[in-house]
Amino acid sequence: MRTDDDGVDPVDTRLGVRLAELRAEHGWSLGELADRSGVSRSTLSRAERAEISPTASLLNRLCAVYGRTMSQLLSEVEAEPAPVVRATDQALWQDQASGFVRRSVSPPHSALRGELVEARLSPDADIAYDRPPVAGLEQHIWVLEGALDVTAQDTEHHLGTGDCLRMRVWGPTRFRCATPEGVRYLLAVMRP
Repeated sequence: MRTDDDGVDPVDTRLGVRLAELRAEHGWSLGELADRSGVSRSTLSRAERAEISPTASLLNRLCAVYGRTMSQLLSEVEAEPAPVVRATDQALWQDQASGFVRRSVSPPHSALRGELVEARLSPDADIAYDRPPVAGLEQHIWVLEGALDVTAQDTEHHLGTGDCLRMRVWGPTRFRCATPEGVRYLLAVMRP
């Protein structure tokens, strides 16, 4: 993770600016956004000022309010995607609190409906999303190394290396690392 002279990750700075822009575009106060998202005003304010690095759970709540996938939101603060995305140019984002690391292998593009994300969860990582960022979002989860437990629509799926889960997301989901070595998986996302 790169930081500027003040120790702040430039992606967090650009993300904070974009979050403030989205709130302004909707004409919402911090209080209104807090009511809609279930995130406290102080946390929203600190995220917009890049005083904190937003967690995956926080970004998911905001994406649900704004009708975006997390990848779309993050792509809005990254450089314009090129037809060929070199490994060295694939944006990396991490939620240190949950042990989630996300590489945007094929970021969203206005002419395309899908994207690819490489994800890693550290041992014992457990991430719960209370709602999808976009209802009916199609996801294909292919485990590359390790094992992953995914709960969607009250059904738990245990995935080992090489297994693939295909689903549309309508409600809460949970991703839990099921091995002591961590898990690495590919997530293909298609907007409805």
